[in-house]
Amino acid sequence: MPLTDTKCRNAKGEIKPRKLFDGGGLHLLINPDGAKYWRLAYRRHGKQRTLAIGVYPAIGMMEARAARDEAKRNLAANIDPSVVKQERKRAAKIATDNTFEAVAREWHENWKGARSPYYAAQILRRLEADAFPAIGRRPIAALEPPELLDMLRKVEKRGVNETARRLKQLVGQIFRFAIVTGRAKRDPSVDLKDALRATGEPQRHRAMPLSELPTFLRKLECYSGEQQTKLALKLVTLTFLRTTELRAGKWSELENLDENSAVWRIPAERMKMRLEHLVPLSRQAVAVLRELRALSGGSPNIFPSPGKGDCMSSNTMLYAGISRPRHDAWFPRRRFHDLERNQLVQPRLDRTPAFTRRTKRSATRLQRCGVDA
Repeated sequence: MPLTDTKCRNAKGEIKPRKLFDGGGLHLLINPDGAKYWRLAYRRHGKQRTLAIGVYPAIGMMEARAARDEAKRNLAANIDPSVVKQERKRAAKIATDNTFEAVAREWHENWKGARSPYYAAQILRRLEADAFPAIGRRPIAALEPPELLDMLRKVEKRGVNETARRLKQLVGQIFRFAIVTGRAKRDPSVDLKDALRATGEPQRHRAMPLSELPTFLRKLECYSGEQQTKLALKLVTLTFLRTTELRAGKWSELENLDENSAVWRIPAERMKMRLEHLVPLSRQAVAVLRELRALSGGSPNIFPSPGKGDCMSSNTMLYAGISRPRHDAWFPRRRFHDLERNQLVQPRLDRTPAFTRRTKRSATRLQRCGVDA
């Protein structure tokens, strides 16, 4: 007689495991501890086998019977139901292991070796902020263009169209990696070619005109913000380094600070062109660095971040330092690095070899600071 749900629910465990039969090989196995399991007994190639269907009551009677009927159809087609179950488990595991986030993190590990740690971390943060929350748990092979577009539209709504464009390119790189490693068949980001909003011309801060430099330096002396930020701005004008190169500086990179031949040796991995860069330091720059040493509190960073083991954030100089509209000594945002390149270095140096050009630039800095080169 077929089982009823009431009979299954009221069945109790006994000293030994027992079975309640439903028909067609389907039965409910009841262990001594009261746990109940659906099982299907069947024969294949003359051997008795058992297929585990699931736990009762998580798997109800109707579901168990449906599983039995499917298994019978497979047997009729000369397919082992246990093999079908194993294939489904394997496919589920592959789908779990091959989510967009899992593949993206694998791609990032493979990709980051030739990039600077800062840039590699920046790319991972972009994925963690915008991509993983939206599509991270989806199997990468199942993703379609509308899902990617929905993710990118959310980024565009923040008014950062360029970030959305770069994220699309990043997602495309991940899909291409998935394709060559056998986890995806195609790149759906290709279909979004004309779907994103136009980014327009990138807005860059212009180089500070040489005529504004004296006013800037006078206002800098009146700056009442953080002393570390004030000294950072001073050091920018004395070294013409990019803010990323300056704020990530380490004390170990400085040489001969107590002598007349002080030099800042910036390693290649921190430079845009991936070449070691030597910055001769004037007396004024050395004096600023000595003040910073007193503020650093023993940190290996020249500009340590308060409360963190990292360096000063980029926003500290961009916003707190260079554009403080509520402050008397407000400075318009300008690019000091381009001031050196465009206005302090003779145009003819652009036609000289790179080493000679760097040497002459360093000499020009020293001469303008009143130091013999």
